[in-house]
Amino acid sequence: MQANEDQLRSWMVRGLGGDAAAHAQLLRALLPLLRGFYRRRMTGQEDVIEDLVQETLIAVHEKRMTYDPVRPLSAWLHAIARYKMVDSFRRGGRTCGFDEMEGAIFADDRADENDARTDIDRLLATIPEKQARVIRSTRIEGLSTAEAAIRHSIGESDVKVSVHRGLKALATRVKDSMK
Repeated sequence: MQANEDQLRSWMVRGLGGDAAAHAQLLRALLPLLRGFYRRRMTGQEDVIEDLVQETLIAVHEKRMTYDPVRPLSAWLHAIARYKMVDSFRRGGRTCGFDEMEGAIFADDRADENDARTDIDRLLATIPEKQARVIRSTRIEGLSTAEAAIRHSIGESDVKVSVHRGLKALATRVKDSMK
C-alpha cells in the first residue's frame, strides 16, 4: 500500500524533528514511488533505475533540511528525482532531442503546477489587492486591458497603471528575496 501525501509529509516533518523511525519509514515509502517515477520515464533500464532510486534516496536524506513543510513533499521529491535523471543522462553521454527530454523532464506533474500557482498567489498577496486582481486578469487569465477594465469596473488607463505598478513591486520583491 502506498502512502499518501499527508502521510509522507508527516513522516518527513517528524524525521526533521529527530524521529529516526519516521525518517526510515519515509525512505521505505519512497521506494515504490521513485521506482514508478523512473520506470514511467526510462522503460527497460532496470539497472539504471535502481541506481537512480538509491541516488535519489541518498539526496533526500542529505538535502532533507531544504524541505519546506508547508509545501507538498511530492513536488520537492520530484524535483530531486528529475535532477538525478538528467545527471544520469549526462553521465551516460546520452544525447537526445528536446522533445524526448521534455517528455522525460517535464512530464505532467500536477505538483509542479500547484507549486507555481502557490508561488504566484503568495507573491500577489504582497501587493495591493487592486493591482493583484488586474495582474491576474491580464497576465494570467489573458484578458485584454479593455476586458479587465469592464470586469473590474475601472478605466483602461487605471488597469494599465495598476498592472505597471504591481509588476514593478513584484519585481522588486523577487529581486530582494534573491539577495
